[in-house]
Amino acid sequence: MRLPLLALLVGGPAHGYELKQALENLLGAAYPQPNVGQIYVTLGRLEKAGLIEGEDVEQSDRPNKRIYRITAAGRETVDAWFEESTAEPRVRDEFFMKLALAPHAGTANQISLINKQRRHYLNTMRDLSKLAAGEDRENRVAQLLIEGAMLHLQADLDWLERCQEELE
Repeated sequence: MRLPLLALLVGGPAHGYELKQALENLLGAAYPQPNVGQIYVTLGRLEKAGLIEGEDVEQSDRPNKRIYRITAAGRETVDAWFEESTAEPRVRDEFFMKLALAPHAGTANQISLINKQRRHYLNTMRDLSKLAAGEDRENRVAQLLIEGAMLHLQADLDWLERCQEELE
């Protein structure tokens, strides 16, 4: 959460709720909605790290709000984040660990595990399809996020087929 918040602050100062709204508007309903408490905790940590500066702004009819601005160190951190590649291939996969250990534990059948996981992926695919149909067509970022998730799911389904062929 820290790097996306920093990236949003490059665009200008904001308070926590504005950042939450900006993430929700940008990513749409497919992306897990950020918890406002998590956002404020993260902002506190970013401020302690010197990546942002906060300033309390008085409001006559409400409690004061804290506006955050990115620092030069924060901007360098965002620039470095955009320069680096993201996540290596998923070698540490919990489902694969279950599949590999099932014969050793003797409590689960590998084909049953595959079928259960397949049903889960298909249900998730159906939910994403509904979400895509209901998502604002103008929000290309949200549409691309959904499309990417569906392509990953399709690859996972293909891989499950391969596993089943090998293990039967």
